[in-house]
Amino acid sequence: MVRHPARAAFRAELRRGIVPWTAPAVALTIAVPMISKTAQWQGGWGDTQELLHSTATLLGGPLVAAAGCWQGGREHRRGTGGLWLSVPRGRAARLVMAALPVAVWAVVGQLVAVAAVFAATWPYTGAGRPSAGMIVVDAWFLVCAAFTGFVVGRVWRWRLAAPVLAAATYLALGVPTYFSSGLRFLNPAEQYYLDGRVPVGWFAPVMVLWLGGPALALVTGYAVRRRFLALVPLVAAAAVAPLIVNSGEDLFREDPVARRLICTDAVPQVCVSGLNGPLLSQTSDALTGLHARLEGVPGAPLRYVQVPEGGRPPAGATPLPHHMRGWTVVRDRLADPASYAYATADGLSARDCPLSVLVAEDSATQRMWETDDAVAHWLVPSAGPELLPETGGAYLKRLTAMGDAERRAWLGRYLATRTVCDPKAVPAL
Repeated sequence: MVRHPARAAFRAELRRGIVPWTAPAVALTIAVPMISKTAQWQGGWGDTQELLHSTATLLGGPLVAAAGCWQGGREHRRGTGGLWLSVPRGRAARLVMAALPVAVWAVVGQLVAVAAVFAATWPYTGAGRPSAGMIVVDAWFLVCAAFTGFVVGRVWRWRLAAPVLAAATYLALGVPTYFSSGLRFLNPAEQYYLDGRVPVGWFAPVMVLWLGGPALALVTGYAVRRRFLALVPLVAAAAVAPLIVNSGEDLFREDPVARRLICTDAVPQVCVSGLNGPLLSQTSDALTGLHARLEGVPGAPLRYVQVPEGGRPPAGATPLPHHMRGWTVVRDRLADPASYAYATADGLSARDCPLSVLVAEDSATQRMWETDDAVAHWLVPSAGPELLPETGGAYLKRLTAMGDAERRAWLGRYLATRTVCDPKAVPAL
């Protein structure tokens, strides 16, 4: 059986030179930063894909561009450029045959790293699932980087072109991440916030078109005789760019699983996001002491609800602190249950007041804030910052010295003023 010449050549390109080393290089480039920050992503699909996206684009992109550039410059280094002009195969076919193996191995390396990272985070996750669209877009970006680097290597005849291109690519990808303009969403290495959010349905195809347009235009302009055809992918990319810029943060929507609540049966009821189901029993146990101190207090919360960051709890519910992986939560274990309970108590006594009240320095307003601190410290002792003895510390001593019945009555009057910003309405200690 006679092998097809193109297939035989492609298999040879896959195995020769530095091309096969692209896969392990990309896999390690992604895996090493992920391993060093396991506490920050294990247990949450969104947190995992945030860091995977950053490493694949910001670190993997320059590496793959450099590999493509080195591959593109091999004919200049070997002095065989003139020989290739004598073969019947066209420039476009030769380009694809030589650049595609770099892209293939780059994607293989990325997928190996992604599979390993997902296997590491899966045992700690609750509901939800990773986004296939994010994986596809990151893989396509590496393909575009390989072909772009290859063309640069063919045009730029310098042995140091590959490392210089890698450095330039890193800067080109990294600098826009510090901008606040909507234009930053055109950057393939933009740092997306994916905790509790997933891409909209059209995110992947639009980003594939945007990323592929310039790369295809560059390849077409270099390898195709009718160079005006390079305008076609550029026009397509320009057509979707306004959609990406104007959408901005709306490129992502709230994960439906994050809106679903998982609750305990006991009263007071504790509810966490569907994404944090494994944390429900730990959260409930951490608040046991807080519930005990509020037992019998008129107006004490009957429901504690975890809401997405920036959201508001349902009517009549008290918000729970947001779980931050790597800080309050490590591999789906509460890092410090006492501090978590104190943060809940602090949120229970916190007031949503206008700036004029927050910065006021009169004695009545200061008394209100110090009373709030004293209540939080009494609800969860020995977990918050130390109070000043002459102010909040004195209020805490008075609250502690009260009889049980007197304290319950005072706390009931206090809880009735939680949404009030008038210092005169807060009962004195």
